[in-house]
Amino acid sequence: MKGFKKALAVVLAMSLLGSVLAGCGSNTADKSKAAATQEEKVLTVYTARSESLNNLVIPNFEKDTGIKVQVIVAGTGPLVKRVASEKNNPQGDILWAADQTMLESQKDLFMQYVSAEDANMMDAFKNKTGYFSAAFADPTVFIVNTNLAGNVKLESFDDLLNPELKGKIAFGDPANSSSAFQSLMAMLYAKGKNGDPMSDEAWAFVDKFIANLNGKILNSSGGVHKGVADGEYTVGLTWEDPAANYVKNGAPVKVVFPTEGAIFPGESVQIIKGCKHPENAKKFVDYMLSQKVQEQAGKELTVRPLRKNVELAKYMTPMDSIKLFSNYDEGWVANNKNAISAKWTKHLEKTIK
Repeated sequence: MKGFKKALAVVLAMSLLGSVLAGCGSNTADKSKAAATQEEKVLTVYTARSESLNNLVIPNFEKDTGIKVQVIVAGTGPLVKRVASEKNNPQGDILWAADQTMLESQKDLFMQYVSAEDANMMDAFKNKTGYFSAAFADPTVFIVNTNLAGNVKLESFDDLLNPELKGKIAFGDPANSSSAFQSLMAMLYAKGKNGDPMSDEAWAFVDKFIANLNGKILNSSGGVHKGVADGEYTVGLTWEDPAANYVKNGAPVKVVFPTEGAIFPGESVQIIKGCKHPENAKKFVDYMLSQKVQEQAGKELTVRPLRKNVELAKYMTPMDSIKLFSNYDEGWVANNKNAISAKWTKHLEKTIK
């Protein structure tokens, strides 16, 4: 009888222990479920994109997914520096700025992800690195104030050396601005001997261009197109989206694709490595490349969607009238970006002394 009672006590004890462990397991599962539920509702996006593009994508993403987005808007350079400074404790989930050429050397800041939508993108803009998903293109252009330009010809890079334009050219700092860096690369490819952007001839032209800037280097890439539209500068080297938007809204400006050629960078979206909401971030990348967003942007905005077979609005420059540099090598530019930026700074310091 005593043996039976002892055995019964053991059974009851084991049963009680099992209940306790089951309760702990249930609590752990509940916490995991709660964490997953929390991720479904929150995302932080660092963006340097235009207000019109932000307003098209982000509110619709919130509506279609139920995920609330906190938006931090700043220039490309400051945002990249912010992501780097937060490397050990990321506060953002998405960096929506720049492209492979600017970010390749810092890809350790980002999480690898290739969207299922990538298969539907134009071949030249597919995610070949695993990190950078090109969503829209921002070709390099001139924005020209038609009221100020008068009879001054502004069709090529050579035209930027006209003495009448001294101090009237808006340009950012290629060391900190992705759009200014792309404009610099377009200039180097245009004026380099046999298309070599690192040739002496290319950099000799850069020296003359810097001299005609008359010491005016803008801190903000947004200040370039705004300065031209506001009549502070005659011409600016910028990207197509904001320039075409001024045209669309009736400002006294025009978009010029230089006769020598333009660079067609695929502005990309990246997931920040170690971010707090990686699954939501993946959904955001997928959404950016989706048929719905790409078509809507093509019809309503002034960016160039990179999904196959998406039509552009009539106010955009037709693709067949834009000359591109056939020898432009994005991978080479990405690997040499720091050296090119350093060389720019050296030539800038030498020329403005």
